[in-house]
Amino acid sequence: MKITSECYPCLNRLVYQAAELATDDPELRQKAIQKGLDLLERSFSLSKTSIAVATPLHRVIREITGNPDPYLKMKEAEVAMALALGPDFGPRGSLRDEMILAVHGNSIDFFKGMDEIRADLGAPVRFAIDHVAALESKLEHASRILYLADNTGEVFFDLRLMWRLGRFGEVTYVVKESPVQNDVTLADLERFGLRRYLSRVITTGTDTPGVDMDLASEEFKREFASADLVLAKGMGYWETLSELPPQGKVFHLLKAKCMPVARSLNVPLNSYVALLR
Repeated sequence: MKITSECYPCLNRLVYQAAELATDDPELRQKAIQKGLDLLERSFSLSKTSIAVATPLHRVIREITGNPDPYLKMKEAEVAMALALGPDFGPRGSLRDEMILAVHGNSIDFFKGMDEIRADLGAPVRFAIDHVAALESKLEHASRILYLADNTGEVFFDLRLMWRLGRFGEVTYVVKESPVQNDVTLADLERFGLRRYLSRVITTGTDTPGVDMDLASEEFKREFASADLVLAKGMGYWETLSELPPQGKVFHLLKAKCMPVARSLNVPLNSYVALLR
């Protein structure tokens, strides 16, 4: 999915947010903002994905502020909120129920306040694109499954779906190699005591939202190519993996939280999507 002109204000806002989270020093913050805005002005292009533009913005802000993980406090708040909701998150149910729970976690958004997130988590889920039955059929022949994780607070919402998928084959949980936004990293899994719940974990090898295949590690690319099924959580993976030809094995589970993404999927804004591509 290529970037649109509507993405520019969002990326502009991201620069301010990342810099504000990265440092309390007003002079350093202003320097980071200015460098980020200058880079955005030079690099913004409708021929790129939003991820290709956003990643260097995050890098320059981390470099200037000296903060390797500006979103750490936000990740801590997400985890605390998830734990406050209760470790079981409601009754166990069907594959569809577990998917609804997992996609509810995708309501966690670093541009939203915690009160708004809590309200979203309490709302019902109806999939505007519903390929759950197709996923069930796919699982009958899936012995190698990749689960591409999104935000740190979502991990708790992923676990039950992970365990259910594990009835069909080996499930590998994929996180980011190093910090970017509030995406979960290998270090976060250890920090928040989540690693013990996951049997096999690898990283994308990158610090990009979603995954830029040109920058991804050889390990990740091999795992992606050999997987029978890839479950990709969140908009970042839609924005990046939709650039690849359809393979019939990538299952996107997300909430379309912005108009460019919703339009690319041909669904209303804030729709939930369960799409096999």
